[in-house]
Amino acid sequence: MTLKLIGAHISPFVRKVRVVLAEKNISYEHDPMAPFGVSDEYKRMHPLGKVPVLTDVDKVIPDSSAICVYLERIEPEPALYPEDAYEVARTLWFEEYADNGIISGTVVPFQERVLGPLFFKREGDEAKVEEALTVTLPPLFDYYERELGDNDWLVGNRFSIADIATATQFVSFQHGKAEVDASRWPRLAAFVDRCTSRPSFKAIIEKEQAMLKSLAG
Repeated sequence: MTLKLIGAHISPFVRKVRVVLAEKNISYEHDPMAPFGVSDEYKRMHPLGKVPVLTDVDKVIPDSSAICVYLERIEPEPALYPEDAYEVARTLWFEEYADNGIISGTVVPFQERVLGPLFFKREGDEAKVEEALTVTLPPLFDYYERELGDNDWLVGNRFSIADIATATQFVSFQHGKAEVDASRWPRLAAFVDRCTSRPSFKAIIEKEQAMLKSLAG
């Protein structure tokens, strides 16, 4: 085993990489380092001080998107990126939309209901949760509902990094005791269920739920 993944279980970006590793059946060591008060040594690997970082002997790869591309190149099967030029572009777009778009809303219930109380000993702000659920997220969810159409998956109707990047944000959303309203966004709700029911997601989610339950006492 030469791969080592650094980053806390509950990070959606660490989770994204772990799902890719599971889908490709790649063995690795996991250091669940929290992204708070990181050392200068770590910042030499990731100048932004974020997680995750992947090391492969003497190679250092920061950022989940870069890591996932690296994993695709060293283990091409099963392919998680399409061959078609337009579909590759669409895949990268949906990854970006998840990583820097919907996270602005999906992370809020987790921050206010779980992360704040458990790790920072502060009471959550339900007003922030309500704003995320009623203002921030509805137009973002509407886009997914339109783009999914009658397809099971986001790009080329085959499972890809676009789906992994998207679903990992919804796992955080669910950890924060929030759900997609299936009466308003039935396609999106079914999509999230479809992704999180895959063995790669399911095993990771169960471990995270057990960890959060133990922390909550």
